[in-house]
Amino acid sequence: METAVQNNDEIEIDLVDLIRQIWRNKGIIILSALTLGLIVVLFGKLFLTPEFASTTKMYVLAKQENATPTNGDLQASTMLTKDYAELIKSRDVTETVISELGLNMTSEQLLDKMEISTPADTRVLAIKITDPDPYKAREIADAVRNVAAEHIQKVMNIEAVNVVEQANIPKNPQGPNVTKNGIVGALLGAIVAIAVVLVIYMTNDTIKTSDDVEKYLNLSTLGVIPLAEDEPKSKKRKIKKNKKNKKRNGGRGR
Repeated sequence: METAVQNNDEIEIDLVDLIRQIWRNKGIIILSALTLGLIVVLFGKLFLTPEFASTTKMYVLAKQENATPTNGDLQASTMLTKDYAELIKSRDVTETVISELGLNMTSEQLLDKMEISTPADTRVLAIKITDPDPYKAREIADAVRNVAAEHIQKVMNIEAVNVVEQANIPKNPQGPNVTKNGIVGALLGAIVAIAVVLVIYMTNDTIKTSDDVEKYLNLSTLGVIPLAEDEPKSKKRKIKKNKKNKKRNGGRGR
């Protein structure tokens, strides 16, 4: 008996009707997606500052003075690449750059603008600096490279650090990607709208058709009284499911 009662209390979800309900509200879903997407785009353009990235590259080769590089020198340089990257980010380098350029920032703030990377299987170090001013980004990148080259030569006893590529003046901002953020915002708006539709559908316990009467109350309908054309829709009555009344009446209609 308990199993039967539990089964009667379970909520059955009609997947086809659920999809149909989402389709009926497609206008609201599309409107929500467009609205949130537009809000994200406007927020990005009005409140987020574009960041420009300038990159310079340097080549460090560990070899004996006045000697031709050997395979051992190349392997040693590859293994030391991470050490060179850490030296570039050292406080001596950042503080010297800040002092030379007269930057109004701390070493930590400069490090936040800096990214050091090494292409796979190479001994080339790429220094990328991001800043709202593209010319300032290039100036900082070149200064970091020059100061870091002297610091690496001093600490690692390297003969020379060669410049592979001068810092560029970026023409297009690196971020934020307003278009991508707008698409993500639109998708999020659509998901939220669909979730609201699903919640309303699953919490709506009103009976709308004669099939619902048979499905939820186990009562047979003898007929359906249509709503007159001139009768206001507000007068249309909704029959709510009430399992307590069903049990009390023994499943019989009056």
